[in-house]
Order: sequence, then C-alpha cells, then structure tokens
Amino acid sequence: MKVLCVIPARYSSTRLPGKPLADIAGKPMIQHVYERASQAKRPATVLVATDHQLVYDTVTAFGGQVMLTSPHHPTGTDRLAEVAAHYPDVDIIVNVQGDEPLIEPQIIDDLAGAFDNDPSLSMATLMTTMEENEYNNPSAVKVVTDLNGYALYFSRSLIPFPRVKNEDIKVYKHLGIYAYRRDFLLTYAKLQPTPLEKSESLEQLRALEHGYRIKVLKTDFKSIGVDTAEDLELVNRILITRTTKEVHS
Repeated sequence: MKVLCVIPARYSSTRLPGKPLADIAGKPMIQHVYERASQAKRPATVLVATDHQLVYDTVTAFGGQVMLTSPHHPTGTDRLAEVAAHYPDVDIIVNVQGDEPLIEPQIIDDLAGAFDNDPSLSMATLMTTMEENEYNNPSAVKVVTDLNGYALYFSRSLIPFPRVKNEDIKVYKHLGIYAYRRDFLLTYAKLQPTPLEKSESLEQLRALEHGYRIKVLKTDFKSIGVDTAEDLELVNRILITRTTKEVHS
C-alpha cells in the first residue's frame, strides 16, 4: 500500500499567531515536524499542506514538499481531503498535526500498519494512558474503546466515570494523529456535521455518529502539542537539550 503523510499547517492561531513558523532550537516548528515525520519508513511522501504563502516559502526553503491549499477550509479534514484529491494513487493518508515537533516516527508507521491485514478498516488513531491531573481538563480528550480496540466514544468529559473503583479500568487520552483510507477520507469530508460532534467540538465523532468504526492503537508516546507560548517554551527546552546531547555524543 502506498502511504502519504500529510502535515496540515494553518498559519493563523488565536493563542500563537504564525505558529508553524515559531522558532524552536533554531528551526521553524514546521521543519521539526517535517524532519521527524520523514524518518518514518512507511510513507512514500511527506507533504505539508498550508493555507499561507509564508509557510509555503519556508518549507520550500528547507527542501520540503508542500502544497498551498484553500484558506477557507472549516476543518483540518477538509484541508486533508483537498490534498487527497490530488493523489489518486495513494492508499493510506496519515495526518500528523503541524504543531507536533516531538512526533515519534514509529507511530506513523504503526498507524499505517493498522490497515495491512484489515481491508474493512477505514480510519485509525492513537491513545495513551492519561495523567490524573488531566482528568478534568476539557482540552485533554478522553476515549473509550470496545474489547477489540475500536472507539466507543470520545469526550472532553471524564470517561469512564469511576462510579465503582476498578484498578483494571484506565483513563485514556486521545492523541489527534489519524490515518485514513483515501477513499474513506474523501467520503468523510463530505459528511454533514453531527449533533455530538457539534456538542463536544470533536470532529472524529462525526465518523462514529455516521456508523464508521475507528481503530484506536495504544501507545506510550506522550504528545506535547504546541498551542500556547508555554508549550513553545517547554518544547524549545526539550529540543535544545536533545540537540546538545547529540552534539556531545
């Protein structure tokens, strides 16, 4: 199967304007994401999809592949679908957010691999064990799955509710990294928004409400997405430390 890794990079951000170009350890954030994603083995191509000329020019300058997409897309899925329409020979599209400079290449390969022996699978994503201090944080999205690892529900509220204490039950945090079959992605982008999706402001609920299954893989990867100036400072420290260690080794 041919795999395309797409990194949507929207320029505007309420909390962090020009976020894809924010400097982290001497490089723009989008370059860090691109270089990390390019270390994955499964994608034949890694591509940045952006709505802004400055991001386009930046990616071109460091030698990355980039596509200028419409600035009017209401969701990231719509931007992804625009890219998919230009790649008819691709089977699987992995969506890595442009604010994940610490993305692990292996999880891109893991998501792509979920489709290898399951022709019925349309969509896959990730979850990791949630820290207790995030239980009541609505920005930390929770997910519960059935016994076969398919999503039952995603929520900003705590799920499952601990009515009865059970040490076997864990709270899982959803990581917003997705993989889709190309044909499904084009269908998914055309589906009408659904009641639960609008209530929770979680686009993935649209797939569940329309009756599609989402495979959720467990990972130990702890995502640090850059949404605020504080996130940017934290990731900057991590990458400077990592770079310093690599130089000295």
